[in-house]
Amino acid sequence: MNRSIQTACLVVLLCVSGFAGAVDVEGIPWESLSQDQKQTLTPFEQQWGSLPAERQQRLARGADRWVRMTPEERTRAREGFKVWRGLRADQRTRIRERYREYLALPPDERDRIKQTYKRYRDLSPERRRALRDRWHDLTPEQRQRIRDYIRHRRTDRD
Repeated sequence: MNRSIQTACLVVLLCVSGFAGAVDVEGIPWESLSQDQKQTLTPFEQQWGSLPAERQQRLARGADRWVRMTPEERTRAREGFKVWRGLRADQRTRIRERYREYLALPPDERDRIKQTYKRYRDLSPERRRALRDRWHDLTPEQRQRIRDYIRHRRTDRD
């Protein structure tokens, strides 16, 4: 597999998983990585010792996830990275902020979001497109009213 593709996919994985707060962590000696991790992280081998310990930890976890992925999951990760690379810097920043907000939610709220997304992904492409089109056709005020309504409903249930 092309090393640049592996590296690109690893970056995507890290973007969605590496937002836990900085913690004092120890670095990982290159020699202590598994063969699979070393193979995946080969592009980082020369600079490994100079990488911050936190980044080494994230890269090692990302390499583990990469190795455990099915071919289909790897394909989706590559496609996701292509989309990620095509985003403007401000869009990537907003996505990172939203992910941090997501991580700050209570576990039950995160589960609800995951289930909602799963239901959305299970819809036919035509139905998903129709829902996206309907959402985009709304005015910002209409969208905000919907968001407020959903928040209010959640508050009433709790």
